[in-house]
Amino acid sequence: MDPDKFKQVLEQLTRGAETVDNVMSLLSSVLDGRSAGVEACVDLDREARCGFPEVVYGSGKTPEAIVSIFREILAAHQDCLATRMNSEQVAAVQAAFPQTIVNIIARTARIDVDSQKSILGRVAVITAGTSDRPVAEEAVETLKWMRCGVELIQDVGVAGPQRLLRHVNHLKSMDACVVVAGMEGALASVVAEHVACPVFAVPTSVGYGTSFGGLAALLSMLNSCAANVAVVNIDAGFRGGFLAGMIARRIGNREQG
Repeated sequence: MDPDKFKQVLEQLTRGAETVDNVMSLLSSVLDGRSAGVEACVDLDREARCGFPEVVYGSGKTPEAIVSIFREILAAHQDCLATRMNSEQVAAVQAAFPQTIVNIIARTARIDVDSQKSILGRVAVITAGTSDRPVAEEAVETLKWMRCGVELIQDVGVAGPQRLLRHVNHLKSMDACVVVAGMEGALASVVAEHVACPVFAVPTSVGYGTSFGGLAALLSMLNSCAANVAVVNIDAGFRGGFLAGMIARRIGNREQG
């Protein structure tokens, strides 16, 4: 755990702004490397090592487990993000933490602890069609959790190429782009040829039979002629957003410095 945050927790305990139980829970997890009472070992040191806290992948977890993990992350004064949440999990987290920000379309839940953290960098999340929106919204929520400036540009796929052209000048000001597309996945290459920044291509499982659940878009993106395209897994909005956010925040930090 980061020493400054550890000191902050103790200072809040001294002022009465933090409970003894929460501090004890945090200390126990740090000392023995385990989360007491839940089926997860929360990595509270990840923010100090990697720049961002651990993210909760909701699929397969009980609502109680997610609430417990969030409680432990919050006790360490770290921001929370959970992806692939179902309605029962969302309801449990909202009941335990009313400040939770939920995006139903993205199936995410997040809690921003440090509201003073600077917004750094500029990222555009671009969708080929509105059917790709759930994956794109997951990328958007990830970038908001990372405190990056983010804009969502929707429904500009190659079936109507003129729709993208009116956004090109704006896209040139971005530090990174995330392109979310199913079908043949051509949009990533088209965007990449207009911008001088990394383009993270996210294939989606949108498409008819021979799209093979997104495999056709994945292979198309991997075979892109555009040198600035990097590809993540099918429907991996979180991964595309995270990689773009890491780059954008680094650029933003340099610009501020």
